Amino acid sequence: MARKKAPATGHHHVYVVFLRNPKGDRKPGYYVGMTGLTPDQRFENHKKGVKAASVVRKYGERLMPKLYAHLNPMPYAKAVEMEVWLADSLRKRGFQVFGGH
Repeated sequence: MARKKAPATGHHHVYVVFLRNPKGDRKPGYYVGMTGLTPDQRFENHKKGVKAASVVRKYGERLMPKLYAHLNPMPYAKAVEMEVWLADSLRKRGFQVFGGH
């Protein structure tokens, strides 16, 4: 008798960082990314310069878990899709968004 596979839950995360005035126009922005680490670990790496996006290292203020926590964790393929979807969703709402490849 064949066993059913358990659904893949994965360990990847999408995350959103609040950016303080990245274009010098007095408007805040967001950086959207995905990672195999926890969002907290990844944000710390950005701030330390480890595989960092320069916009996050320079202007990153804080994580915005209200925008992503309910989505995590997920398999890698889903995180790739969700990163793009989350960035597009913020852009459609008029925000300045970096990342979100």
